[in-house]
Amino acid sequence: MTKTVYITGCLGFIGSYITRTCLKKGWYVKGVDKMTYASNNNLLDEFNKYTNFSFVKCDINDLEFLYECDYIINTAAETHVGNSIVKSEDFLHSNINGVHHLLELIRNYRGEGKDKPTLLHFSTDEVYGDETEGEHLETDILKPSNPYSATKAAADQLILAWARTYNLPYVIVRPTNNYGVGQYTEKLIPKSIKYLGLGKKIPLHNNGTPIRNWLHAQDTADATIQIVESGINNEIYNIAGGFEQSNWETVDKIITLYHGEDEELKATFPYYDEDKNQFFDFSYSRVGQDVRYALNDSKLRSIGWSPKKKFDDELPEIVEYYKENFIW
Repeated sequence: MTKTVYITGCLGFIGSYITRTCLKKGWYVKGVDKMTYASNNNLLDEFNKYTNFSFVKCDINDLEFLYECDYIINTAAETHVGNSIVKSEDFLHSNINGVHHLLELIRNYRGEGKDKPTLLHFSTDEVYGDETEGEHLETDILKPSNPYSATKAAADQLILAWARTYNLPYVIVRPTNNYGVGQYTEKLIPKSIKYLGLGKKIPLHNNGTPIRNWLHAQDTADATIQIVESGINNEIYNIAGGFEQSNWETVDKIITLYHGEDEELKATFPYYDEDKNQFFDFSYSRVGQDVRYALNDSKLRSIGWSPKKKFDDELPEIVEYYKENFIW
């Protein structure tokens, strides 16, 4: 059945994958984005080719009214942990106040006798805090470790409170680390490729030991569609890629793909094959660094979703993309 959805942050990384997937399904998409530094504004040329797409440039805090729709898919957020540690105000504005504003918009709209929309909100695996062994369930206590994850956990609590007090329908999704073509270059994978292109050492926090579970953004978009079509309202769904490795291992693979069998480079770095530490800057140590994230997503898999993309198969294309587009 055709849906009408608002997608906030539609020009961001995850939001753009969801937007593209919805448009290809023939759903009507009302895109909202304030077009920040991390937005890929060039995507508007692609999306505007679809007659089922419309767009408004807007901060979600300034969104004044809603047209009739089935879902508001909220991917709008400040997401860079390091930035949140330096300056948290923007994170409070977008990640907490923005969600509060959306909840109030929905409450007022439904107060006019409407039974829609449902808020499908993108949270993060980081709200659980780290897990050295095992996997987090949706029912686990939230223990955020940094300002970013604290604002996301606060938004989750707002949604649960508005659902109970005002009977607002919601879905909260908590994905693991997303990767893919089109991610802004402040994130680990594109940042590493960018630094290689600039001939700079790649900064790795905590000696590259933190472990992350990697999930392709297209699998995240497909999970979103599956939840809308087959999921249940007033539920929380973890989304996991099922593949985890240390940040050092991730960047090690990027270096190998970037330089390949470059004999000139190997002559410059005689220990290239045995010791790639020459490409790293290990002087960084992030306050509140989580050791490992891992999620149990059996609830989501029970409604028919599973990840299709494999990290090692997708990484070569990503490296090649950023070698050509690392300035974006």
